[in-house]
Amino acid sequence: MMTRRQFIERMLALGLTSTTIAALLETSACAPQAAAPSAAPQSAAPQPTAPPATTPVPPAALPTAGGKAAAPTATAATKAATTPTTGAAAPTVAPTSTYLAVARGDDPAQLVRRAVQALGGMERFVKSGQSVIVKPNICVAYHPPEYAATTNPQVVAELVKMCREAGASSVTVMDHPFGGTAQEAYKITQIGDAVKAAGGQMLLMSSVKFKQTDLPQGKDIKKWLIYQDALKADVIIDVPIAKHHSLSRLTLAAKNLMGLTENRGGLHANLGERLVDLYTLFKPKLIVMDAYRMLMNNGPTGGDLNDVKLAKTVIASHDMIATDAYTTTLFGLKPEDIAYVKAGAERGLGTMDLKSIKIEEIAV
Repeated sequence: MMTRRQFIERMLALGLTSTTIAALLETSACAPQAAAPSAAPQSAAPQPTAPPATTPVPPAALPTAGGKAAAPTATAATKAATTPTTGAAAPTVAPTSTYLAVARGDDPAQLVRRAVQALGGMERFVKSGQSVIVKPNICVAYHPPEYAATTNPQVVAELVKMCREAGASSVTVMDHPFGGTAQEAYKITQIGDAVKAAGGQMLLMSSVKFKQTDLPQGKDIKKWLIYQDALKADVIIDVPIAKHHSLSRLTLAAKNLMGLTENRGGLHANLGERLVDLYTLFKPKLIVMDAYRMLMNNGPTGGDLNDVKLAKTVIASHDMIATDAYTTTLFGLKPEDIAYVKAGAERGLGTMDLKSIKIEEIAV
């Protein structure tokens, strides 16, 4: 049996710091007996090299790649050696310290690909054989994509391709327009043709599939009319377009989930809390914000090209609150200016403190 002194000497020889050794001794009463001469302990894993020094956000309050709150299970020693200093919960699938990626350039498809790759790749979010629903904003059938009322078709199509490459068994794209029919909207926005060419399927959402559904974690609403297919999918990818809204100021990722519900008018009462309630039900695993073109005024339907800003930007993260928080800054606002961003952060479903996470800026 190894003495305490022999254990410390062995750990120093393996290159561990005194802080890590102390953590090992503190968290395991039998640490000296557990040390094997032929292998380095798990806590000796290399630490991320790039994250900035920031104020951490408690890992338990942030969603993992699956969109659920992360429950810390590692020992203190393991955390000290492996958790990025950004304060974000360490990814459980892909080893990357990037919490939110921002890609800028001329090609919308490449912006999507590079942003998701910075997060660890689509394989982090979609496993072979899983069914995927991609939820863009196709709210109206009034305008083609250059009017920035609906998600860029190239952004949607690239996500479909990446899901297929990751081995998805099916990739279905859907929305429930409030202006015009779905058939018209899918055609005029050019999303329908782009998705089919990429190997995905456009779904016409049937009214009979909206059913009263319990929201176990709902704070303001406990039941709502929810599209049932959205609850059956293995993965939901939320793909909003960044745009102005006359009532909520901005339509971002949280508000984009309204397309999976009925009685959307009722959601506008106490909108901030109710959108967060929906998020607790759907829990999208990946959020990709289309800010290639941004509708700066007269949203959500637009109709004037003078209201459109060509920002050539795509933002991606597993954290919907962080994604929406970052997008507010593109409009000259603060995260707390948007009720659902503030409510989501206050309920521990994500972070709006952009200084506490690692943001990777990518020029494409």
